[in-house]
Amino acid sequence: MAPQSAVLERSAGALYVVIITAGLTSELALRGPLMASADPAAAIAAHLPAFRASLLGDLTMILADIALALIFFALLRRISEGLARAAMVLRLMQAALIGMGLVLLAGVPIVLPQDPALALHLTQMHAAGYDIGLIFFGVNSLIMAVLLSRAGGVPKIIAAGIGGSGLVYIAGGLARIAAPNLLAPLQYAYALPMLAETALALWLLITGRIMGRIVARP
Repeated sequence: MAPQSAVLERSAGALYVVIITAGLTSELALRGPLMASADPAAAIAAHLPAFRASLLGDLTMILADIALALIFFALLRRISEGLARAAMVLRLMQAALIGMGLVLLAGVPIVLPQDPALALHLTQMHAAGYDIGLIFFGVNSLIMAVLLSRAGGVPKIIAAGIGGSGLVYIAGGLARIAAPNLLAPLQYAYALPMLAETALALWLLITGRIMGRIVARP
């Protein structure tokens, strides 16, 4: 395997770790407890530094996602340029939608003192945009599963897990649009994407290998 390719693959793993860490920290550790409180508006007002830190976490995640989309395209275009380009565009679409949601969240501290109800409405719109973005990411994950399987350097169980994650993301996004009552039960299914994407991130970071021996040969 070419040294430059290994560097890109380890960079992809490192970016994936950043995405997972920043996403979980901002959503679960910083913003989640505030939104789960009995009075979310009051909780946000009392913990504005934590809420603002969650915005920085989301921004970090978006920037890392954009970089990862470009790196995966550079690595996987040798397998299928069409599929690699489609995966890149879909991942960038997800990043764009999450970025739009971040704009809404950034408005929460501004409107909160005058209109707490509007502030909460902005957080709900952000959640909807986030889940809709995950529909695009779900299709991206299905394509990535095909590309990773063809590349031959990633264990098949990880590639299959990425494909299964895509189905979870699509189901969650569609539930947000068409069946909100299913969102709560679907939360348990998100354990699969967490495990699969963490496994892929660690595989790339540690082994620096996404291509099989034959595919990776110049």
